[in-house]
Amino acid sequence: MQIKIKLLRFLRLYIYFFTIVLFIIFFSTAILKANSFKVSNLEISEPFELNFDKNKVIDRGFKLAFINLISMITTSGDKKKIQNTSLKVIKGMVDSFTISKEKFIDETYYANIDVVFNKKNTLFFLEKKNIFPSIPNRKTFLFIPIVIDERKRDLLLFSNNKIFDLWSDFNENYHLLDYILPTEDLEDFNLIKDKFDSIEDYDFKEISKKYFLKDIIVALIFKNEKEVRVLSKISINETIQLKNQSFDNTDITDDDQVKQIIKQLKIMYEDYWKKLNKINTSIKLPLLIKVKHSDNSKISSFEDTLIKKDLVNNFLISKFDKNYIFYRIIFNGTPTEFLKSMSYDNYFFNTDKKIWVLK
Repeated sequence: MQIKIKLLRFLRLYIYFFTIVLFIIFFSTAILKANSFKVSNLEISEPFELNFDKNKVIDRGFKLAFINLISMITTSGDKKKIQNTSLKVIKGMVDSFTISKEKFIDETYYANIDVVFNKKNTLFFLEKKNIFPSIPNRKTFLFIPIVIDERKRDLLLFSNNKIFDLWSDFNENYHLLDYILPTEDLEDFNLIKDKFDSIEDYDFKEISKKYFLKDIIVALIFKNEKEVRVLSKISINETIQLKNQSFDNTDITDDDQVKQIIKQLKIMYEDYWKKLNKINTSIKLPLLIKVKHSDNSKISSFEDTLIKKDLVNNFLISKFDKNYIFYRIIFNGTPTEFLKSMSYDNYFFNTDKKIWVLK
């Protein structure tokens, strides 16, 4: 009888540990899949000739995907440092790729390629180049471009304003910022015109509240006979940043020259947003957290949240006992930043001891 009881206890213990092992295996696979950067739906093409080599086309796809990726997570200045990275190095960061929508039209091969880059390897590559990447967060701004003729003391908001007309024509798939332009409202125009003498100090809140957007970029485009000067007022979370740019010998009525202004403005706005979202990968803060394993749904939700956090470099289960699962988390930031980030998802911790406890 005692032998049977011991066998039953051993069987229960075996089932418990086997379940935990399966859980860890599944957990590790999920991390692997989530810990990546994906560049999707890039079109590649190549003339279908006698020397056609599909592998060379795919290699060009890798290069194109890499340029798109670094355009999204690095500033324009940092991008220039690494845009000529060798194909061998790029391939070392690729986890997988998918070719789809293959077709031949007029003796030309077309296809779409999706490339998955290993996030850990990519961040390590950037860190070796002394480049801090940015979290690829999307953002929407209300964008108000106003052309001011200093000589005539007049301004253009909607009509005859080529910045307004052409702004939405220049977009790249790696841009993180989306823009909403104001509708052609006579009331808004008259309101702005009345502020002509103090327009650099005007906060535009009366207009932005109509669009239910707190974040706004106002581009004041001053033109004279010699140059075009753009004063950008970037307002994010009630904080205003001023940016100045000058364009010599530029005709504000010429489509091609206006497109160049738009291109430079969008690069500047993208760079500013990326700088606000930089990841300091040189900071590798180890955090020890334990979670009661009695609530499986809470554990699963907690892990999903960690996976989604860009500042979480890595995490794993270091051990477990009959009451808790112990996590070791590597975080690219300070303890305060981690606690603040997790609080957004309603996770709070008892931090009185070295090993924090999820409440």
